[in-house]
Amino acid sequence: MRRITLDDVANLAGVSPITVSRVLRKPDAVSEALRRRVNAAIQELGYVPNIAASRLASSRTHAIGVIVPTLYNVIFAEYLFALHEVLVGAGFQVIVVNSRYSEQEEENAIKVLLGQRVEAIIIAGVHHTQLAHQLLTRAHLPVVETFELSPDPIDLNIGMLQDRAGQAATQHLIDRGFSRIAFLAGNLDHRSQSRFDGYRLAMQEADLENLEIVTQRPRHSSVALGSDLLAFMHERGDHPEAIFCTDDNVALGAMQECRKRGIRVPDDIAIIGFHDLEFSACASPSLSSIMTRRFETGKLAAEKVLAALNSTSRQTPNQIDLGFEVIARESTGVTVAVSS
Repeated sequence: MRRITLDDVANLAGVSPITVSRVLRKPDAVSEALRRRVNAAIQELGYVPNIAASRLASSRTHAIGVIVPTLYNVIFAEYLFALHEVLVGAGFQVIVVNSRYSEQEEENAIKVLLGQRVEAIIIAGVHHTQLAHQLLTRAHLPVVETFELSPDPIDLNIGMLQDRAGQAATQHLIDRGFSRIAFLAGNLDHRSQSRFDGYRLAMQEADLENLEIVTQRPRHSSVALGSDLLAFMHERGDHPEAIFCTDDNVALGAMQECRKRGIRVPDDIAIIGFHDLEFSACASPSLSSIMTRRFETGKLAAEKVLAALNSTSRQTPNQIDLGFEVIARESTGVTVAVSS
């Protein structure tokens, strides 16, 4: 079955193709009666405009490219929601691409997005291949790197120091009096690796290095993974006093496995997660975590892109550190007040 074309719409409406194009691009430039006639033909035929052709005829595409490392983890849901809220509300389409934690796939995604003539690119992460970095630098469009802070930002960089956050999570456990502290993680992507670096630094500074109770599996972060990691650690004879989990999904799984095995949290073992997802405050016991500002990151990235697109001058590269916060709850032995 052949594709419905602009000419088909023009023939059915009894007008020229140029008139149909004008109705689509500048509806206020034609009469209401003509608009109704053309729109009725479009609806009857189910015509979808050729966006690629429209982009070739215009310097604007009103499309923003967004690259995230996964669509599997809920961590990016708030971020993407904020991006869509701001950008779609301003008349832009958001093209989301999943790089699957691969710098090579991210490079390919950048090529595809540039080929589609997006007006800006927003990326979760700051680590790129050499070619990807060159492509973004030479594209002469707004680029926002998010979730981490880079020593050499391409354009705008909005995020936090992941290693400092990992160090703070571990220090919270140390301050609570724990000395034998384990680290649980799934895939050690750059951000997880930085959190581990912070964990290791805090342990070294306190003369408490326990790398033999670091447990990691090359799998997507999930509740099931956290359960498996805790079970493996326990069955090999490791019995830490506390655990720093690379994110809240892993932490929740670890807590559930503790419950199955009769290990009391926090009486027998304390657990802290990362990201402070919505369920963390509702878990039983409530989960201590590192609060990261994912919605704010997406919202600010989108707002900065819109500001850059509306600016006549190119801004110099700069960074915005949104920071983090240690949220102490019951899983690390902190009494949490309950309002009546």
